[in-house]
Amino acid sequence: MKKRIYSILKGTFLVSDDAFKNWRMILFISVLAIIMIASSHSADKKVHEIARLNNEVKELRSEMIDARGKLMDLKKETSVEIKMKEKGLAISEIPPTKIKVKSQK
Repeated sequence: MKKRIYSILKGTFLVSDDAFKNWRMILFISVLAIIMIASSHSADKKVHEIARLNNEVKELRSEMIDARGKLMDLKKETSVEIKMKEKGLAISEIPPTKIKVKSQK
């Protein structure tokens, strides 16, 4: 047991006769570590992208609510009347009448 620990600390297990076995395992573990790190970075990128998109959605939603409020103000009869007075139009004093057409057969 003590000999194996010294072998690992000195690095002689990498240059011994059966070192090919050890190198394969080290390369395999290294590749797995690289894949794990790449996957972690990819997940972090996605988390940041999701956070950015959520902020954008919140901004667009508040902008839509603001625009809806302005539209409601513009659609009010009083604001339409004021805009039309600026152009020289006024509300009719006489209410509209319904025209009934009788079909002739």
